[in-house]
Amino acid sequence: MTHPYYPSGNPRFNHVAMSVPGDLLAADERADVVRFMRDVLGFDELPTMTIDRQRLILGCVHWDQFIFLIAEDEPMQCPRLDHYGFAVGTLDELEAARDRAAAFRDSDPRVDLIDITVDDQDVVKIHSMYVGYRLPMMCELQWWEFPS
Repeated sequence: MTHPYYPSGNPRFNHVAMSVPGDLLAADERADVVRFMRDVLGFDELPTMTIDRQRLILGCVHWDQFIFLIAEDEPMQCPRLDHYGFAVGTLDELEAARDRAAAFRDSDPRVDLIDITVDDQDVVKIHSMYVGYRLPMMCELQWWEFPS
């Protein structure tokens, strides 16, 4: 069933934007962020959009989903569990992301990882983990299990 406001289909989450210190978007620091996002989450820099010390855009697997990082003199600050979320298709994919984050943390202790938990709502079990690295918001990955 379609929603009356969106007869062409459900709207999709498009992007999240965060302000960060300009120094985080300088070449060396930016390279760390890009490496983490690529190696752990599979997100890639859109290099034609990068402006040194000003802007970094990370594509989130599909061209119309992205993280937009912009330099600000007074950058965003968040409590630890403020986050943006992504759904994955299987428990194996969720566990693999957790394992990649843990491996990355072994070489870089700035990774903040909250291991997989399960919120059992009877009709659905929501498996989730949180991972953060150098950005003001963490990323939550979820897999929804619908027991028979």
